[in-house]
Amino acid sequence: MPDAPGAQPPRRHHRPAMPGPDALVALAGGVDPSAVQEAAHAAASALVHGARSARDAEVTRRVVRLAQEEGLEVIASLWADAPADSLAGALWRLYVLRTWVQRTPVSVARQYAEGRRHAPVLEVVAGVADPPGPQEVVAVVDDVLTGVAEGDFAVTLERAAAFCRVVAVGRAHHADEPRHTERPGDAADPEAAAAALTLSAARLVRTAEQLEAVAHRWRAGELG
Repeated sequence: MPDAPGAQPPRRHHRPAMPGPDALVALAGGVDPSAVQEAAHAAASALVHGARSARDAEVTRRVVRLAQEEGLEVIASLWADAPADSLAGALWRLYVLRTWVQRTPVSVARQYAEGRRHAPVLEVVAGVADPPGPQEVVAVVDDVLTGVAEGDFAVTLERAAAFCRVVAVGRAHHADEPRHTERPGDAADPEAAAAALTLSAARLVRTAEQLEAVAHRWRAGELG
């Protein structure tokens, strides 16, 4: 049936722009590191600004689920080597954070619950529902990724940073308690398990610092 006169054409939803690794090399004109970095930044900028200007719920949903639908390895090929204080570097860390929480929601929830006892202010910033179970920590990282396309992007990065810090505090406290092990084999070597938890807690704090730095740069208008 033909459209009625004056009818609006049907709205089409578009996937967020996500060129694959071959496209990135083509954009960069080869394997020159500076050109690859520039192309990675262009892809990150296109994703963020394109999603924010679309004001479309379907586009936002696709941004949140990008790592699931495209594969984390594709995102890694684009942004894993980007500077930590860049837009591309921040996106890489946000998608790694979401993938990690989705894969290990029980242990993340347990560590978050422990960490919030010692970092109540950060808990408020992170915004995880109470009580913070596996479903709640998964929901909050999805909500954080929604902030890439909607709302204040700097606040989005700060929420992710606060979440990382709270989990890091919980991990550090669990490292001092032998009963908290992540794998069955950890019980055989509690000292190694504790060392691994302590190291991963330090890495989470570093990730939080990097996200906070990008939030500062975004507010300062230094990221295109």
